[in-house]
Parts: sequence; C-alpha cells; structure tokens
Amino acid sequence: MAQPVKTINREVSWLQFNERVLQEAMDRNTPLVERLRFLGIFSNNRDEFFRVRVATLRRMIKMGASGDQEFSYRPRQILKEVVSMVEEQEKNFNATFQEIKKGLEKNHIFFVDETEVTDRQGAFVLQYFHEEVHSQLFPIMIKNLHSPELLRDKFIYLAVVLHDSTGEQKDDYALLEVPTDSLPRFVLLPDEGEKRFVMMLDDVIRYSLGDMFRPLGYDSFEAYTVKITRDAELDIDNDISKSFYELMTESLKKRSKGFPVRFVYDKEIPRTLLDFLMKKLKISEEDSLRGGGRYHNFRDFMSFPNIGNKEMLYPPRKPLKHPVLSKANSLFEVIRQKDVMLHYPYQSFDYLIDLLREASIDPKVKAIKMTFYRAARDSKVINALINAARNGKYVTVFLEIQARFDEKANIYWAERLSEEGVKIIKNLPGYKVHAKLMLIRRKEGGRNVFYTNISTGNFNESTARVYADESLFTANQKIAREVDMLFHLFESPYTPPAFKHLLVAPYHLRDKTVKLLNREIRNVKKGLEAWVIIKLNNLVDKTIVQKLVAASRAGVKIKIICRGICVLVPGIPGYSENIQIIGHIDRYLEHSRIFVFANAGNPEYFISSADWMMRNFDHRFEIYCPIYDKDIQKELMLMLQTQLSDNVKARCINSNPVYNGYKKPKNGEQQVRSQSDLYDYFKGLLK
Repeated sequence: MAQPVKTINREVSWLQFNERVLQEAMDRNTPLVERLRFLGIFSNNRDEFFRVRVATLRRMIKMGASGDQEFSYRPRQILKEVVSMVEEQEKNFNATFQEIKKGLEKNHIFFVDETEVTDRQGAFVLQYFHEEVHSQLFPIMIKNLHSPELLRDKFIYLAVVLHDSTGEQKDDYALLEVPTDSLPRFVLLPDEGEKRFVMMLDDVIRYSLGDMFRPLGYDSFEAYTVKITRDAELDIDNDISKSFYELMTESLKKRSKGFPVRFVYDKEIPRTLLDFLMKKLKISEEDSLRGGGRYHNFRDFMSFPNIGNKEMLYPPRKPLKHPVLSKANSLFEVIRQKDVMLHYPYQSFDYLIDLLREASIDPKVKAIKMTFYRAARDSKVINALINAARNGKYVTVFLEIQARFDEKANIYWAERLSEEGVKIIKNLPGYKVHAKLMLIRRKEGGRNVFYTNISTGNFNESTARVYADESLFTANQKIAREVDMLFHLFESPYTPPAFKHLLVAPYHLRDKTVKLLNREIRNVKKGLEAWVIIKLNNLVDKTIVQKLVAASRAGVKIKIICRGICVLVPGIPGYSENIQIIGHIDRYLEHSRIFVFANAGNPEYFISSADWMMRNFDHRFEIYCPIYDKDIQKELMLMLQTQLSDNVKARCINSNPVYNGYKKPKNGEQQVRSQSDLYDYFKGLLK
C-alpha cells in the first residue's frame, strides 16, 4: 500500500507565501518607501486570496463538501486556520506600518490626517477638494440603500454620521465611495522647510465633509472606513444564443454582485451605525467580519509616490541592452543565425516590439500570430499588431478572455483588434490558452520560414519591468513549425497533431513530465547521473508531488525554487530527504518556469509558462519548450545556480512544515543576492 503523501494545505501554503511578502516590508534592510510598497503588495494579494480562495472554501462549506482527505483539505477546518493566520499577519502588518511611519518621520516625511493640518495646509486641502475631488463624490443616504450590491468590491467607503448640534434634526447616515479609481490615494501637501507631508484621500474627504453636507443642516461629522470583499468567481451561463463576449460581459457584471466573503470596518465605528449598515448590506455575524484600523485598501501603497532621499528607494536599474540584438540591423538576420534568449526585467522588452515593428513593414513577412493572456493597459505590442494589419499582414490573435481579473480589458482589446481587421480566435470551451507564443511567417527563397518567440511570461511591457521571465527567440524550424501547428489547433481544436519537440497540455504534458521523472529514477538505480532542478511559481498537483517523493526515495537529488504555493514537504528522512526547496522574495517577482533533467549527464532544458498544478496540466493549453542552444543552456544553469546559492533573499522550506525564514551566509561565506548579482552579470556582458 502506498505511503500517504505528506503535504501542506494549499491555502495555508499560500498564506505562508504572502507572509514572505510581509517579511520584505518588515525587513529593515529594505528601503523605507519600498517597505510601504511591499505592504501594498501584501494587502493586494490578501484581497485576491479572499475573493478567490476563501470564496471557494465558503462555497464548499455551503455545498457540504468534505474536501480532499489525502491532501488534508477539509474546508471548515482550513477556513478556521486561514482566519487565525490572517489575524496574526494583520498584527504584524499594523506594527510594521507604524514602524515605517516612524522611520519616515525621522526622514522628515509625515502622514497627517484631517485633525493635524495647519491653516495653510487646510486651505490647500479645501482647494484640492473642490477642484479634484468634489465632482467625483456621489453620497448615498444609508436609509435609502435598497440594494446591497451597490457597494463595489475593491473600493473603500466612508460611513458618515451626520450631526445637528441644534437638535432640530436626528442624526443621519451616509456612504461615500472614495474615488481611488480616478484620483491618487496620496495627496502631497505643501512642504514646510525640510518637512514633507502626505495626506490620504480619505482624510481629504473627511476634512471637507462640511462643504458637502452642511447645506442639509448638519454641522458636525464623523467618518469611518468600511470595505466589502466579494466572491470573484465567474458563473458563465450556457446560453448558446449569445456570443462568448456577451456571456463574459454579463458574468463580469455578476462578479460585482458576488456574495460578500469579508466585511472590514473601522473598529471605532458606533455600534448603531455598524448594525444599521450590516442590515442594509444583508451581512450577518456569521460572515467574515473584521474590525480593523482607520485605513483600509493598503493595496494603494503599491503606488506610493517617490518621495524622500535616494536611500529610501531601490537604486535605479534600467533594463539592459542585449549584447547581440543591440548591434543588429535586422533582428530576423540575428535570430536566423542563432537562438537568442532575453531575461526580463534585466534585459529590455523593447526588442519584442522592435521585431514586430520590423515585421510590420518587411515585405517578406506574410503573417503574424500571437497569444495574449494579460496585456498592458496601453499595450505597445497590440498597437504593433494593429500597425502590421494596416500594412497588409495577416494577423491572428488568441486573446484569452477568461484571464481572471483581466476579462474586461481583454474584451476591449479583442473588439479593438477585430475592428482593425485582426482575426480573433474564439475561446476554446473548457480550456484556457495560457502558453505565451508569437509566430511570424516569412517568405524566404520561395518557402515559408517561421520565427517564433516563446516566453514564460505575458507579452506585457509593464510587468516585464518587474517580473523575472525568460523569452526565447528562435528560427529553429523544428520548434517554430510545431508552434504553427499549435495555432492551427487553436483554430480547429479537433484532432491534435503529433508533437515531437514541444510538450503540450492538455494532451501529453502530464504524462511526459512523469516520464522525465521516471527516467531519472531509472538512471539513479543504474548508478548514472540523476538529478532535477525545477523553478516555478506553484507546486500543487497531487500526481507530480507523489512522483517527486518517489524520485527522492529512489535517491534522485531534487532542487526546487518555488516562489508561491508549495504543498510538498521536503527534508523528511526516508521520504523526501533528497528534496531541497527555497523561494525568493525580492525587488522583482520571480515568474519564470525552468525545468532541467540530468538525463545521465546530457541535461535536457525546458522553459514554460506552466506551473505544476492540475489546471496547467489538464485545463489549459500550455507547452514546455526545449532549449537546444548550448550557450543558452549554460546561461540558464548559471542563473539557477545563482538563485540556489542566494543567502540574502532566499527562504527555506523545512519539514516543520513552515518557511523558516531567510537563508543566512555561513561563516566566511560570501553574500549572494541573486537578483542583484544577475543584473550585474548581464550588465557585464555589455563591456
């Protein structure tokens, strides 16, 4: 009988990941303003966790689901543990924020609220309110609130108590949405000597409440922040009379009305107001309620302004040129001669846009095909495709409408591209296209020659500045023609072709992954070189976890770099003792997926956008792309070894099973901070 798999629950593991984000805010070696931004990232992550994962747990509890016993997945038990972990993290969060504020004050930067402004600052605040804020505010009298769905997810509201000191009117209550979608959350007040002052938009509104409500006969006011988080899962109808775009648009509207999974409020709010508001919003004590501090939506701190001296910010790092591409007259000419790999954000994403620009005016280029999962808001990549279509190129795009939280933007881009004559491949029922692919068909000597780009991350110039990804440019026809086959499969998803080089989900990626691990098990038993190095974001899939444990027990050495969820418990004697796992949280978000298998001394390298999760193997179109170029293989191994050697920003998983904090340099050991060292490495290639 097989030994039960020892795992960490995925929700618990995710919260441990987010705690590592919080650790970056707590770390006094992190620059002060960047610490605030990590608080914002932590808060944003937590909101999404409640909108998706906690919402799923609550759905399971309502349906009476027992969960996955083999993976210790009992929804009610896990939800209780989640709430406890979140409460503990909140204490650390609040203490960290107060510590950062004190650090800012030592550097002459002060947060002020509506009670602390000087007369000069007050005049500025009122002027700003009338010029920028007043027109964005639309009060709702709570007694008139008939639909609880009017409160939008992701926004904060001020619940206002209106008083009349004469006693002629009874107290009344109003709600104001803080318009952070159109205005910055942070308002910089006039400096006073060396001192700089920051005021939250919420407090600007608090200071100016009299200008809004005094005409109603009220003369004093109290305002308390409240926030609702809603279930973000989409329920898509099966009405065949409607287009997929119509169904998605309707589902997005439903998301804004999803049931509450958390209601957060200022703990100082009067109980009468809280009860009245909960009644109107149809929120009960059984729902996830939390009394918090004066401010919510700390995700806005991700956009905290660059103020203060340079020591309070990360040192500037511009994306670097590529030593070969930067000297090229024609990118096609370079790629035709040799594979090229870009490493974001160390190297510039602009080369992809340059290639599309060159393709759009090259008479030999006949067609361009591309997949999109998340595009930038003002996407230069999509604009380059539009320009190519205007230049007579046949342009085809698969734009994944079901990319969570980017559905609305992707619907917009799909319609925009379609208007410009770009062919939009429709959705594939039951599957998402997550593979990051670009293909260019060029006529050379009377035959079709394909150029392709395969990336571990999105074709998004904004995230390419902060996400660490690998991006392969190749004219290897064995690979490029299979990418072309894949695009044909997207257009006619009936009989999948036989792929010899790409490993493709949902067809055989899972089986091929298991076979690659089985080969290492066979080799170690033969006394041959057998090891695996894995870099990914999430490791959750049950079958793969079981196979990794089997490989460890056979003696295969396995090193894993996992940033996010990792349910596998390493280091258990006789079980997973040959598995080491670390994760990095630093300036950039580690996002690439790289897999290297020893193969008896002839290592095989793959890059991918696929994590080891059930959805990636079974419910998405994903690929592993083999890396055949020896120089690129060496570069990838150098990067992996640098990250495995990190003893500044790497964390370890042990068999407790919790992350036991930062790896520390041993006595006399040189410090390795992989992201800084890799930037210096790529910079050195330009000398």
